[in-house]
Amino acid sequence: MSQLNVTLVQPDLHWEDPAANRASLGKLLSSVETTDIVVLPEMFATGFTMNSREMAEPMAESTTVSWMQDQARRLGAVITGSVAIEDDGECFNRMIWATPEGELVWYDKRHLFRMAGEHERYGMGRAPVIVERNGFRIMLSVCYDLRFPVWLRNNPVHYDLLLCVANWPAVRRHAWRTLLQARAIENLSYVVGVNRVGDDAKGQAYSGDSLAIDFKGELLLDPPQHQAFVESITFRRDELEAFRAGFPAWQDADTFSM
Repeated sequence: MSQLNVTLVQPDLHWEDPAANRASLGKLLSSVETTDIVVLPEMFATGFTMNSREMAEPMAESTTVSWMQDQARRLGAVITGSVAIEDDGECFNRMIWATPEGELVWYDKRHLFRMAGEHERYGMGRAPVIVERNGFRIMLSVCYDLRFPVWLRNNPVHYDLLLCVANWPAVRRHAWRTLLQARAIENLSYVVGVNRVGDDAKGQAYSGDSLAIDFKGELLLDPPQHQAFVESITFRRDELEAFRAGFPAWQDADTFSM
């Protein structure tokens, strides 16, 4: 029986201060024991900054990416979350997947939040990315991607868990929660969404609402709002496969091309 333990880390963040964020997250991660994947929020090193040229770290020399690799080795678990990265002269909101074996995989955010001008300051990702752990196929996504179901479409079935990391403001928390559940239901997939709490330098408040959801849209993990936390959840592949076999709605889905 294949199982996957996922640890959600919902922190407050220091604005545009990667060293302070690495230090505070390191303290939170010190409480993590046995797990398979640790999920940090979007732009966990800086907050959701549009100062891309000043704050993006060169991919080849990124202190934050190196820190993620060190944490992955220490914990014996994958560490994932997004970082403002400069690569070949362009900035990206890049979701890093750092394994304890030393492998690095990344996904560049496809849908850039134009209401904040993100599309003017970061490059658009070109392809979806699916990784594997413990027999689970895992699709990576970042924040605003959640609003675009065709991009996240699981037909034919090619992933078992959708990970979405975010800086999603409290004013739109209903949309965040609803969309996470909708993606789980329509894709017959587990879903994990990890957000932040606190206020940023622009006066934007974040309620957290980090969630773990099963393939029926039921909430498996739903901690209180506005509280930093570290919580783990275990997913079972046999339960997912049994539900898909008994309710194969994906077989009747429409075909789209991108």
